[in-house]
Amino acid sequence: MKNLHVSPAIDATAFSCPHCGAYAKQTWFELFGEALPKDALPLRITETLLEEKKPFQGIEKGRERDRAELKAKKMCRGNPIIDRRDNSTYAYWDLLNTNASMCFNCNEIAIWTGSTLSWPIRPDTISPNPDLPFEIIKDFEEAGRIYRESPRGAAALLRLAVQKLCKEIGGKGKNIDDDIAFLVKNGLDVRIQRSLDIVRVVGNEAVHPGQLDLRDDIETAEKLFALVNLIAEVMISQPKHIEQMYGSLPEGKREAIERRDQSSKIT
Repeated sequence: MKNLHVSPAIDATAFSCPHCGAYAKQTWFELFGEALPKDALPLRITETLLEEKKPFQGIEKGRERDRAELKAKKMCRGNPIIDRRDNSTYAYWDLLNTNASMCFNCNEIAIWTGSTLSWPIRPDTISPNPDLPFEIIKDFEEAGRIYRESPRGAAALLRLAVQKLCKEIGGKGKNIDDDIAFLVKNGLDVRIQRSLDIVRVVGNEAVHPGQLDLRDDIETAEKLFALVNLIAEVMISQPKHIEQMYGSLPEGKREAIERRDQSSKIT
């Protein structure tokens, strides 16, 4: 399980934590809101307040003080936290469509709005295969910048990238079904074609490249990122590396191989 990566999802009880990266059990919380008095502002802990120990005044040193200090430090960093209050007489309201998950491994909190991970906000680390053409890399990187906020927009860009990539490696760039079939005949693993079918890139239910599909979600976009890179690896990178290795052979060895190949063709 140590190397398992499972993307965080609202319908899972275990996934790779967006804080520590560990695949771990998650505890889910429903959130509640409490109305503040008129003109009152939300509590914010600043570095100045921490230095002056103001959040801990009146709390004796011990376990309660330690918890208060940890909570204040997290608030100062801007982290959302869950604070338990037992004896409140205030009214509470459900904060609908917003939830929190707590990682069993690091005890950090993630905040969800609907099915979207809203916290922590991290720069995405999905990188394009460097052997991709520049125009496709631009589409890939733009999709990477928006896929958490707009998975449908990212998926549309990535389907467009698939179409451009098909044309780059020998297809006509007009019909993805025809291009993928051509690529399979020329070395693309048929399992990649089936994966493209799953995310509605080819087949009867295919979404036209550049168009939005209401069913697309973050998981769909992540699959498309992987597939663009996988096609590039099989059809561009691997042949390039093989050609480089072959070119590094001594000239006499290459000539012998070519004579052998010519001889086998004649036979």
